[in-house]
Amino acid sequence: MATVLDLQPIVSLTREQFYQLCQNNPDLILERDPLGKLIIMSPVGGESGAQEASLIFKVSLWNHQHQLGVVFSSSTIFSLPQGGDRSPDVAWVSLSRWEGLTPEEREKFPPICPDFVIELRSKSDRLKPLQSKMLEYLTSGLKLGWLINPQQKQVEIYRQNQPMEIINFPAKLYGEDVLSGFSLSLD
Repeated sequence: MATVLDLQPIVSLTREQFYQLCQNNPDLILERDPLGKLIIMSPVGGESGAQEASLIFKVSLWNHQHQLGVVFSSSTIFSLPQGGDRSPDVAWVSLSRWEGLTPEEREKFPPICPDFVIELRSKSDRLKPLQSKMLEYLTSGLKLGWLINPQQKQVEIYRQNQPMEIINFPAKLYGEDVLSGFSLSLD
């Protein structure tokens, strides 16, 4: 479960200050919403960690075969255009967009929204904040996103300029025109 700290009006962290806060506190898993609220994320348990690792592996394997972009783990924070600093469980950025960043931008929290993300709901996650996070990705330029919800045995699919779609397990998901040829089976 995440803990939200509202620091307003005491302090308003700039992106650079947020980056320094994360560097100075490497044991904390932090995010920042578009309003500047700090979100302290809880570590996940073994089941969720193994599921996340499997998802990263599958997207990475596809990417290794196609060489179309860069895959990121949940340890990567993206500075989104709408003001939030977020770390999806799995993220993918097309090679052309990634190479369009400067070396300094790639070294810190990349100022870019991934083209594709997966958020995996752990048992301690509340659904509403994850859904809000997915909408934040969409307004920041996300092309395709999957919110996998094992507790309700369903996945929410987010696409640009389309209503969110819910598919129940068992499900087969496709990378569509974002990760062309990629598929994922969920049982």
